[in-house]
Amino acid sequence: MNPAALAIILGLFSAVTLAAANMSVKMGGDILAGRAILSASAAAMVLPGVFFVPLPDARVWGALAIAIPAHFAYQLCLVRALQRGELSLVFPIMRGAAPLLTGLFAFAVLREALSPLAWFGLAIAAAAVAAFAWPPKGVKLPAHPDRAALGWAAATGVGIALYNVADARGVRLAAEPFTYIVWIFLLDCICIVLTALVFRRREMGETLALHWKFGAAAGALSVFSYGSAVYAFSLIEAAKVSALRETSVLFAALMGSLFLGDSFGRRRLIAAAALAAGLMLMEFAG
Repeated sequence: MNPAALAIILGLFSAVTLAAANMSVKMGGDILAGRAILSASAAAMVLPGVFFVPLPDARVWGALAIAIPAHFAYQLCLVRALQRGELSLVFPIMRGAAPLLTGLFAFAVLREALSPLAWFGLAIAAAAVAAFAWPPKGVKLPAHPDRAALGWAAATGVGIALYNVADARGVRLAAEPFTYIVWIFLLDCICIVLTALVFRRREMGETLALHWKFGAAAGALSVFSYGSAVYAFSLIEAAKVSALRETSVLFAALMGSLFLGDSFGRRRLIAAAALAAGLMLMEFAG
């Protein structure tokens, strides 16, 4: 299969599984405990891969040392965003802002250039993100009822962009892409699990006992989702992979409405469609 076509398929598959993984965490009770269980489950699932892939060399270890803090910062912000707001609100903000930031960071760090039409698509996506964040009718911006949730969602978007660029660099440095994929999952769980054990020991036990199925499902979905995305990073530009993956906003908004009872009015529907359209324009602009 053509590498670009494979990357598109992997990116879209990653989008669906990403939305489902975050919905599973949201449904599983305590968000921090659920996120820790997700990460630990994902690490356990990829652990056998250590015996089948080459060990990281010095350059890959260096890349992992940069990527792990970025992943941890993202997870902390994600937990706070999901605690404060509805999935169908915070998810489009965090994921929609990420491709624009990824494009900027990839240009600065990886020297990846996008066409003017691709930047136009990102501008449409950015406007759609703003539409999601706009306060309800008759409410001024300083009095926005979801201001804290939106702030954490925006911070999460920065974290996503940082780890996208860090992982794109790491997987390209690896002689075998699956070496990086296995080790990022193994190391990614350490900081968030330790944080949950310190601050949510009781809640983590309760969440594991009552909602372990959600955690395990989220972990499996996370492996498929981010494993697909990281492999796609080795095939096409990081910003394009990010754009494809962030079409997950449509799936998350629908899942939040169907399974979590989130409000999903006309504005969010139009904004979600515009966001996906802008991201896809960026993908096919060349």
